[in-house]
Amino acid sequence: MSHASKRQLLPRREFIRRLGWSLAAGAALIVFSLSVGMVGYHTLAGLSWVDAFLDASMILSGMGPLSQLHSTSAKIFAGCYALYSGIALLMTAGVVLAPVVHRALHKFHLEDTAP
Repeated sequence: MSHASKRQLLPRREFIRRLGWSLAAGAALIVFSLSVGMVGYHTLAGLSWVDAFLDASMILSGMGPLSQLHSTSAKIFAGCYALYSGIALLMTAGVVLAPVVHRALHKFHLEDTAP
């Protein structure tokens, strides 16, 4: 790769493709995280699948739990899942926004180094 080609902004079609892959990776992370939460709430807290989906979704989005948990194992799972969800939310945002931020920084850098 020549020095001149390093300075060029990625073509729009390639950028859209890269953004699509980032969105797909973010969606996969959300689906995985939601699945873990649903299985945990269903098996450890005895919630129905719909209630497990609701609680996992609420925790994953940062809103908080809805169902009352009675067993110690369910409460420990809920605490661990809440901690994981905070990290997963940040990771997902980073994965999805990375191509946009990278393109913006690259564009500003090109403007600064233009002859």
